[in-house]
Amino acid sequence: MAFECKIPASPTVQQDDADIRITRWDFEPGAVTGWHSHGWPYFVIMLTDGVLRIHNGKEAHDNKLVAGQSYMRQAGVEHDVMNGSDHPIAFIEIEVKRPEAFARNP
Repeated sequence: MAFECKIPASPTVQQDDADIRITRWDFEPGAVTGWHSHGWPYFVIMLTDGVLRIHNGKEAHDNKLVAGQSYMRQAGVEHDVMNGSDHPIAFIEIEVKRPEAFARNP
């Protein structure tokens, strides 16, 4: 179903309040997050170049990303993430709990 977790990725929560959760994820080569889904839409911003190997429950895909590159996913997508690189990688994950908190007021 997902990757075998021999090396867990290391999360460091930087902010967690009613509106947003910001987590830095550090991965040694081969490290994984474990099977999970997010309760909110989220953004990922790479801090290093690397390969994120994403398992969707049926198959894994390698995604080559560079430092500063970002992507967004909707809530509820089940997946597992592995460092497919031969070096440590890191990214910042921003989960938006209350999008209305960031709306511009006229």
